[in-house]
Amino acid sequence: MAADAPALTTSVLSRLTPQMHPDDEVAVARARRGDEDAFRLLVERHSRSIYRLAYRMTGRPQDAEDVVQEAFVRAYKQLDRFEARSNFGTWLYRIAFNCAVDYTRTRQHRDRPESLDVLERRVPETSAPAADDLVFATEIDGSIQRALLELSAQERAAFLMRHYQGCTIEEICQALDLKTNAAKHAVFRAVRKMRAALEPIVASRAQA
Repeated sequence: MAADAPALTTSVLSRLTPQMHPDDEVAVARARRGDEDAFRLLVERHSRSIYRLAYRMTGRPQDAEDVVQEAFVRAYKQLDRFEARSNFGTWLYRIAFNCAVDYTRTRQHRDRPESLDVLERRVPETSAPAADDLVFATEIDGSIQRALLELSAQERAAFLMRHYQGCTIEEICQALDLKTNAAKHAVFRAVRKMRAALEPIVASRAQA
């Protein structure tokens, strides 16, 4: 990680009182003045959603972590370019999207869906799901990820922002630098392709 960026893994929440929880606009203003705690607060606030985007864009947890790190480093270096009237989360999404695209272009990793034993370790013991349900959940997750990786980078990002993050079309336009119709078409194409990819497996489950 760049030496001039504050450590992203250091939790700042425990060191901030409730009166010191600024909104993004205030936190960005403080970070621009060199307040590293303010930037770490932004990291704490947005890292989870950026990781979800990065994971679905790259298909691998380690790659997603690399993208998240790079996205926040770029954001820190480019804070002076952020326009206060804009939404910081949307601006950060654009940076993360570009980082993910750059990453997948330079490191052509193929998706490797998580195995059943990994999924089992993630499920609480008290839930006691049936073995066939775990297999189906793993199959669905792997199919979703493979289908996502078959989309163009633009379609993938638009789909994730719309259906995973609940972003508006306007936010997608801002994050991906698209016109309204282009953003709508990207989402529509992605949904159509995802539905076509997942219909066979869902149908087979229904007939089982």
